Amino acid sequence: MTHHRRNIYLKMKTLSEAKSIMLNAFDAARDNAVETLPVPESVGRILAEPVTARCCSPHFHAAAMDGIAVLAETTFGAHESTPRTLTVGTEAFYVNTGHPLPGGTNAVIMIEHVQAPSENQVIIEAPAFPWQHVRKMGEDIVATEMLFPQNHRITPYCIGALLSAGAFEVCVRKAPEALIIPTGSELVDCGAIGSRNLKPGQVIESNSFVIGNLIKACGGSFERNAILSDDLDVLRRTVKQAAESNYDLVLMIGGSSAGSADFTRQVIEDLGTVLIHGVAMMPGKPVVVGKVNHKPVIGLPGYPVSAIIAFEQLVQPLICRMLSQQEPERNRIPVNPARKIPSKLGTEEFVRVKLGRVGDQVVASPLPRGSGTITSLTQADGIIRISELIEGINAHETVEAELLKPLSEICNTVMVVGSHDNCLDVLADELHKQFPAQSLASNHVGSMGGLLALKRKVAHMAGCHLLDETDGAYNLSYVQKYLPGIPVKIVHLVRREQGLIVSPGNPRSIEGIADLTRKDIRFINRQAGSGTRILLDYHLKQSGIDPQSINGYAFEEFTHMNVAVAVLSHAVDAGLGIYAAARALGLDFIPVATEEYDLVIPRVHFETPMMQNLLSVLQTASFQKRVQAMGGYHVDDMGKLKAEF
Repeated sequence: MTHHRRNIYLKMKTLSEAKSIMLNAFDAARDNAVETLPVPESVGRILAEPVTARCCSPHFHAAAMDGIAVLAETTFGAHESTPRTLTVGTEAFYVNTGHPLPGGTNAVIMIEHVQAPSENQVIIEAPAFPWQHVRKMGEDIVATEMLFPQNHRITPYCIGALLSAGAFEVCVRKAPEALIIPTGSELVDCGAIGSRNLKPGQVIESNSFVIGNLIKACGGSFERNAILSDDLDVLRRTVKQAAESNYDLVLMIGGSSAGSADFTRQVIEDLGTVLIHGVAMMPGKPVVVGKVNHKPVIGLPGYPVSAIIAFEQLVQPLICRMLSQQEPERNRIPVNPARKIPSKLGTEEFVRVKLGRVGDQVVASPLPRGSGTITSLTQADGIIRISELIEGINAHETVEAELLKPLSEICNTVMVVGSHDNCLDVLADELHKQFPAQSLASNHVGSMGGLLALKRKVAHMAGCHLLDETDGAYNLSYVQKYLPGIPVKIVHLVRREQGLIVSPGNPRSIEGIADLTRKDIRFINRQAGSGTRILLDYHLKQSGIDPQSINGYAFEEFTHMNVAVAVLSHAVDAGLGIYAAARALGLDFIPVATEEYDLVIPRVHFETPMMQNLLSVLQTASFQKRVQAMGGYHVDDMGKLKAEF
């Protein structure tokens, strides 16, 4: 058995140095050849000639709602006091969304506004107007109009327009072709194994699909090689064949770090020249750039965020150069971090952040910084780049953030900081549904953390469920104590069931808080300052239980769902959390208390249109119904003003 030594990063380059070395090492000149592609396969490609519409879209008058199609003029005069009866098949025709309008009709009445006393008759209590709820022929696209000029980059949004206009093929500039080679003995294909059949140590391979579509998005194309295990000979042979083929570049994912089974650097060294091994950036440090057969061979890190950052900073500029395109630049805005963001000297760091305008400043809340936390990118509104020359950024120090979303969307984001609750996710969805320009971003730091965020003026509202042991009331005394001089209004959100989350069937036969002291019980706690932690401490005190007698009291999670996952994974036997979290993961629940969860809103934000829209959602039946469906919630007083100071 051959012994492989660990790699070390020699002469690590700064990002600017690495980028310069790479772009100067390869001849980026390309011919102007074109090719014709089916439209569904053309995302990211650049048009070589303009595209015009070959047909209208829609090419018929289409129903925009489920309901009945009518001639609007026959409905005039209908009213609640003088309802009109129409005959099905002659005056009214049932249609579904997208159906062609029957001849002689020019409007659709929504099915919700139609009464059907019999199969042959319908009754309406309001008139329709011509072309109500109808998509007219050519409403979207008119035949012969130019859709896109030459040199336009095709985005995923363009696909629908091209196909709807009858353009099924497009002439595009020839794109750089990449071979992506996912490596790692721990990887499994998503199509080869179910997510519930994964064994410990196995990882579903996703990086190649992410990187492949990023390649397409910036104008290239890719093929995905089968997953390769950590076998030096196999890796060397595969890369050699790829470099001798028609591919323009080769990307290896995984194996670029300094572990004993990380072979990317050695493969490139054996077949060609290593130009860069290690770039002073985080995430993305363990990137390798080399030249094999005059072609770039690049090793990307295996952690998802590292791979993406390394791609965006090094591979994307190379592909843009190959296409003679300008490297895209993100918009930047000044922001103020909600808290201090430490960083290491000598390493440029890319910090993913949530953004929202609070008062006259845009506040940045850092997301988890782990290289493997892919959701830190999917949830991010922006990225703060911290120079390798400084040791971080102080709270409220104005810095620039690169935007991942439009500024208008960020300025219409309600920032809620505080206790975690599942109905905040539902609220975010309902808010965006009813007011598409708005969104809700929640940062789970516990109830006390939420009040302190309001005090620092870095949030619009806080979610709290803080129990006052003296009178059994929730939140009022805490708001008075920690927000003196700050006028606020407290709006009730829900009453919810808190209890012990345990495995299905309750195999440990846990009956209540007292059982947590048993030696065979492993417990998971919530973080200090959270309302759930305060509730637990209250019940321990009432029962005369020493917290230190509980195995796991010192181990903390930050959300109810993370507590539930800990139980689901058998890492612990019990955790205190809400019923909705237990139900969501099919776990058992032992009730402990019904508590009040409120929204604390400074008056300066309360009357803004953005906040009033959010508060109006609380009153809607659709939102309340969804909250109740999760289980363990009582919505009787939802949205009511509880107190003001």
